[in-house]
Amino acid sequence: MSMNQTPTANRHHIAFFGRRNTGKSSLINAVTGQDIALVSVIKGTTTDPVYKAMELLPLGPVVVIDTPGFDDEGELGEMRIERTRRVLNKADAAVLVLDGENSIDTLLPPEEELLSIFKAKNIPFIIALNKSDLVNKPQSLIPTWLENCKDSLVPVSAKTGLNIDLLKEKIAFLLQEIESKQKLVSDLIEPNDFIVLVIPIDESAPKGRLILPQQQVIRDILDSGATAISVRDSELQQTLLNIGKKPSLVITDSQVFAQVSALVPNDIPLTSFSILFARFKGFLDISVKGAETLDNIKDGDNILICEGCTHHRQCDDIGTVKIPNLIRNYSSAEPHFTICSGGDFPQDLSPYKLIIHCGSCMLNEREMHYRRNLANEQNIPFTNYGITIAHIQGILRRSIEKLIN
Repeated sequence: MSMNQTPTANRHHIAFFGRRNTGKSSLINAVTGQDIALVSVIKGTTTDPVYKAMELLPLGPVVVIDTPGFDDEGELGEMRIERTRRVLNKADAAVLVLDGENSIDTLLPPEEELLSIFKAKNIPFIIALNKSDLVNKPQSLIPTWLENCKDSLVPVSAKTGLNIDLLKEKIAFLLQEIESKQKLVSDLIEPNDFIVLVIPIDESAPKGRLILPQQQVIRDILDSGATAISVRDSELQQTLLNIGKKPSLVITDSQVFAQVSALVPNDIPLTSFSILFARFKGFLDISVKGAETLDNIKDGDNILICEGCTHHRQCDDIGTVKIPNLIRNYSSAEPHFTICSGGDFPQDLSPYKLIIHCGSCMLNEREMHYRRNLANEQNIPFTNYGITIAHIQGILRRSIEKLIN
């Protein structure tokens, strides 16, 4: 997979924050070498976070995010600030942009709050003192609060290009420290292994292509020197007979988990794409524990079902139709289901008995960390689609035994 095809969830997210008119958008354009962000002298030009997936040397594939000013005003301004706060839940690195031309003698509330959030969320950050080409103040007169952050401070100019390469290098250095060590499937297999992938082709399958989790697993298998054999559930039994060699692992779409489990001998490890992603994003153990809540669902319990992307839902959609029906049949109860998708994840989770998340292939690890931590802080059990289905169908232990040491 080339860098320009790297999924958004696998790219580092670099977000630029600051007050209005500090030059965030101009600086982003200078860093990327593209006119990504709309630039204007009018305060509040950036009204929504702007995302751009791109290649940024020497980093490689990244997502650069321009955010509305953190000092916006009025009712609409508060809504814009709230959207900026959401970006803080997914930022792998932050650039706090200051206007070096104007007063920076005092740490103002917007910067103070942002710095506090960076530290609380453990977001590595850089302070970019923009418009430094217009600053006549000697370095010795930099205010105390900035002097205390001097290791993170970079004087830059979006207009002249001053220290733009240095800023990029410092961002790259920050991100080198946060590379995920978790593997998708490559650490579970050996070169020349046969891995069977069960991919049902029904009305919900996209025409002419595979969905992202399937693509990523296939690529990881190929990178490991193993062989990926993709098959529909209807041809699985004959394929197992035809291979002539026992597969090292069978990975299935969760929607046909029960059928596949019945066909795959017990001495062949079995799991699902969704469960692999729970492990990849670091919440497998939490999800297995959370699934136990399904044994105590009662009438009227509120269950939150979360999808990391927005998509056209089919009549038999897994999140809005299949999983609710499975839970109703399993519990013999009539709970209430709430659906959220994309970036809409509620901060107040107290109304919910259980949160069931998708595989999160479209969300980066930091955002999933935020979501599961928010649930943990409010003592709300958290699980995902594949683990929910495996638990209900009585095959959860089998589906995770190769994944949990």
